[in-house]
Amino acid sequence: MLDSTCIFCKIIQGSVPSVVVKENEYVTVIKNIDPKAPIHYLIIPKKHLIDIASLTEADQQFGWHMLKIASDISKEQNLSGFNLVSNNGVAAGQSVFHLHFHFISGKNLYSGGFTL
Repeated sequence: MLDSTCIFCKIIQGSVPSVVVKENEYVTVIKNIDPKAPIHYLIIPKKHLIDIASLTEADQQFGWHMLKIASDISKEQNLSGFNLVSNNGVAAGQSVFHLHFHFISGKNLYSGGFTL
């Protein structure tokens, strides 16, 4: 089920242009239009899910496929490492309320003092 007002749902439907990197039955991966690293993709489930906290047991295949496609991209592009980031909720900086992961590689996010 998609939401007609959601930008990511519109991208999945093809009504908003994007550069698709990879996709399968459950997930679409696009290039981020405002990349923060040399490789910056968005991994988006093809079902309109708000965030991780809203996932139900019935949605678990979407989460698994999001992680699997990240692994596949890493292997296919022979990457030495990558980060997966998901902002969940307004307080965490979520601005598009459709679950997604930022797949980031080619830049060490932990340089410049950033730590977790």
